[in-house]
Formats: sequence, structure tokens, C-alpha cells
Amino acid sequence: AVSWVFFWAAHRVGFFFFFFALHHPRGGTHESSPRNRHNSPKVWLPLLTAIAVSPTLSASSPMDHRSNPSASSSIRGNLAGRSSAPRMETNPPPPVAPALAGNAGPAPQSSPCQFQGMIRGMRTAARGPPRAPKLTAENLNPNVLRAQYAVRGEIVQRANIYKSRLRNGDTTLPFTEIFECNVGNPQAVSQKPITFFRQVLALTTYPELLENTNGNFRQDAVDKAKEMLRLVPGGSGAYSNSMGHLGIRELVAKFIERRDGHPSDPEKIFLTDGASASVKMSLEMLIRGKSDGIMVPIPQYPLYSASIALFGGSQVNYDLNEEKGWGTSIDNLRASYAKAVDSGVSVRALVVINPGNPTGQCLEERQMREIVQFCQETGVVLLADEVYQVNVYTSTPFVSFKKVAADMKNECPDVHVISYHSVSKGFLGECGRRGGYMELFNIPADVQAQLYKLASITLSPNIDGQIMTGLMVDPPKESTPSYSLYAEEKSGIISSLKERSDMIVSALNKMEGVSCNPVEGALYAFPRITLPPKAIVAAEKEGKSPDLYYCLQLLDATGIVVVPGSGFGQAPGTLHFRTTILPPPDKMRAVTKAMAAFHENFMKRYA
Repeated sequence: AVSWVFFWAAHRVGFFFFFFALHHPRGGTHESSPRNRHNSPKVWLPLLTAIAVSPTLSASSPMDHRSNPSASSSIRGNLAGRSSAPRMETNPPPPVAPALAGNAGPAPQSSPCQFQGMIRGMRTAARGPPRAPKLTAENLNPNVLRAQYAVRGEIVQRANIYKSRLRNGDTTLPFTEIFECNVGNPQAVSQKPITFFRQVLALTTYPELLENTNGNFRQDAVDKAKEMLRLVPGGSGAYSNSMGHLGIRELVAKFIERRDGHPSDPEKIFLTDGASASVKMSLEMLIRGKSDGIMVPIPQYPLYSASIALFGGSQVNYDLNEEKGWGTSIDNLRASYAKAVDSGVSVRALVVINPGNPTGQCLEERQMREIVQFCQETGVVLLADEVYQVNVYTSTPFVSFKKVAADMKNECPDVHVISYHSVSKGFLGECGRRGGYMELFNIPADVQAQLYKLASITLSPNIDGQIMTGLMVDPPKESTPSYSLYAEEKSGIISSLKERSDMIVSALNKMEGVSCNPVEGALYAFPRITLPPKAIVAAEKEGKSPDLYYCLQLLDATGIVVVPGSGFGQAPGTLHFRTTILPPPDKMRAVTKAMAAFHENFMKRYA
């Protein structure tokens, strides 16, 4: 009885203050003033409501609100009258009851669930807005989740664990070092940098050295460093124009003119943080949604498939012909394009990688002319990935797509070309400098303006990368002191890469069930492997693709890191892996020997 009286009294007192506050708010109407902001109904209305109705408004309470329907109606009326602030116009309150609008007749009755729902809403308002969802991988951008980059995937993660164990003195592994044949990173596997380039970079990074070189730098390196500092106002620590410093873009334009025999405009050149940045910028600009397609070769470099997924586009594959040296067939291009269009995809661009990655082929000019003609017929933009243009080990010379398109300007006047180059490949191997460029050919000015906007979002490309790009396109001249050493280092790297490519291809073709096309260019071999049925069953039991299973087994047994062909795309029913040709000759011999021994044991185990 005492409890009942207590709750009854609390209920009545609470409602008294509730209605008194509704009809007699203190302090006027200026809720934002310091004097009145704590008296605003926004603050105390939910709190008074909670005091007034808890805990006596449950369905089983002796003071159930159904015994006082007029109170329920009065509360609704007052709330309706106070919910007309402009900020709520997008979510208007329920219609006001007729009695509250001045019409005769009794007010409608509120049901228990309606009244309790209103109170719950007030309590929620008192507690503040709900928390954001807990951060998990499942509620991230789905395009990020779809993007895959096999070159640094599961195998590399396991290799990193092994490297850590070896550093910590683990002697239980069946190998003593990791052979990183998964990525084109020349200096990570002992390739020496070009002396002249590093001397200039050292002087531009620390210009005080120019005052007293103590004979440590050749005079042409000193002169080139001073030239570069004039071209990069503010030095290597300051931002540049978002397209890169004009002086270095002028050096790039002159290089392109010497290479192609056609004019090049520095205002059509963007310096970027490696070629990857310019590729992503181009794709981001072109892809409007899932209905936009980008044609990519199969096999392809995963930068393209990952970026297309990231920007929400559709990947349109066209197959390279392995039996014909990974050649590009114009018939395959037309068939892939037609299939995509028939399925409702708007094809925006065609990617061509020349020399090829991962396949190592070099396109003949005849094939390139057919590709340019295809782009004229279809209107797609030609994205020419030419970062390996110096890495050519065959009699087929490198020819740029810009040159071919310019040669065919009269017959193909509407072809748009964006071409890419980088300091990371070739004989430089300056991957960590993140330098490169893209050149726009026949790209409309309003389109270039949008590319500039994308470039400006990241402010500017890094300055060391710009300087290295300038050095790549303007190396020592024959009459300068550094030329002989520069020429010796360049030819030594290129000839050694040719030797190593022959070495790996020869070793692969001697293995049971393995065939590999010659490496004509770039830095990779892409052998085809035929695995025993038992090995395929074992892979399926572990939930792995057969080529991934094979590559993981190779790593576990030898410490050799390669990339499964499924990460690049491959024809149905075929299996491949990609390996670089970068380990120095003595280590390459060790790699091929260990790979051959592993393969022989693998084939016997699953025979």
C-alpha cells in the first residue's frame, strides 16, 4: 500500500510540473541566449516526460494512462503545437486533433502503444542521436572489397612471415633466404642504380654540396644539378604545379619528339607519382558506373582489374594468343567489344601493355596500326602502357602508340591516346622514387581540364620523382664526362636482363608439363603449367585454385616467391605463374635449380 501511494504521488507531482512547464516556460522565447538555453523545452521536456511517466505507465500499472484519456490527448495537443519549427518541415508532425484546432467534439483517444511509443521517442531524444555502425570490413565501400591485387596477395604475406622468421634466426625452414620473384622491383634484388642519376639527385636534395664537391661529383653532374634546381623553384621540398614543373615537362616533350619524330606539347604532359598514379587518374575520369567498360588484355597487370573494380566499372576482357607468342588479334578485339555492347556495357577505353606484362611480348607495328584503326572505328580511348619501352630483348623494335596514331592522323583523325612511362622499369629501376608521366594525344581541352582537377586534388607529384623523370629523358650526352660510365651501366643492365631471361625460359621449358614463350621484353616470364589431377584435387580440398596451391607449395619448399596466373587472368582450363627475370645471374641460377628440383618432386608426389 505504501509503494502504491508513493508511485501515485510521484505520478501526480510529475504531471503537475510537466504541464506547468509546457504552459509557463521561463525566460522568454530566445532559446539560444546564455540565460535561457537551459530552460528551453528542447532540454527539459524529454527529462520531465521520463520523470512523469516512469515507472507508472506500464500496461500493468495501477495508474495506467487509459484511466485518464484526456491527459493523453492534452499531451498530444501540446506536442503538436510545439513541433512547427522550420527545421522539421521535412518531417511534419501528425495531424492536430479536431478539438485542438478549435472544432467541437471530443478529442480522439490515444492507445497505450501510441502513448508509450511517443514516450520512447522522447527518451531517445534525451539520450542523443544513435551511434554510427561499428567499423567492420563488411560495412566498408563494396568496391574496395571487390578490388584484388595478386602481386601482393596471400603468397607475399606468407613470404613476409618467413622473412621475419629468418631475421630472428629461425633455422628450421628448408631455405635460408627469400627470392622475391613476384614484383618488378630491380634494386630490391641487387640491381645498382645509375651513378650519374644518383649524383644529381644527391646534389639537388642537399644543394649545399654544390659549394664544395671535393671531387666527389663529376662536373657534368654538378652542372645538371644546377640546371634541375633552376627548373624546380623552391627545391625538392616544395610543391610544384599539379601537372609537374614546366621545365621538366619540356624535357619530356623533347624526349618524345626525338623518339617519335612528331611534335609534343609540354602542356599535354602530366608528371605523376609513377605510371600507376596516371593510370588510376585516367580510369577514375572515364568510369561513370557499372555500365562503363574498360577493355583489358588477358593476361593483364592487376593494376587495371583492381582500379576498374575500385571505381565501380566493368572489366571487358580480350584474350592474347599464347600459341602465337601472346599476340593481339584484331578479331578478338572486335568480338570482345561486340559482346560487351550487346550486354549493355558502354566500352570507354582499350588498355594495351607493350612490351607486355606479364607475358613479355613486343607488338609489331602492323598489329599496332590495326589497334589504332579499331579505336577509330569504335571511338574508345587508347590507354598505352609503355613503361617497359627500354626493356626489349628481340629484333622487334619498340614503337610508341603516340607515333603510330600521329602517323595515321589523316586516316584515323578521331583517335584519343593517353600513354604512360615510368622511372621504375627500364634500366633505371628507381621504383621508390615514384616518378613518371602521361602524355595526352588528341584529348579535348575540357577533358584535360577534368584530369587537371583530379591531379590538383593531390596537390603535386613528388619532386624527387620529377627530377628522376627529367634525368631519364635527358641523360648524359656523348661529349660529357659521365657518358662512358652511364653507357656502360645501361648496356650492362640490359644485356644481363637478356641473359637472365634466356636462362629462366630455358630452365622452365625443361620441366615436365611446363612451356614458356620467349621473353621478348619487359621483366617477366609467364610459363604455362600442367598439373596432375591429384594435385588439383588437393588444391580444391584446401579451397585454393590449383595455380595458387602450386605457388604456395613452391614458396614453402624453396623460399621462391612467384604469382599465380589467376591473379592476371588466363584462358579457361589453363594454369600459369609469373616470375621476374630480376635476380642477379648467380642467384638466378640458384632459383632455376631450386625451382626445377621442387617441380620434379611435386609431380612425383601427385602422380
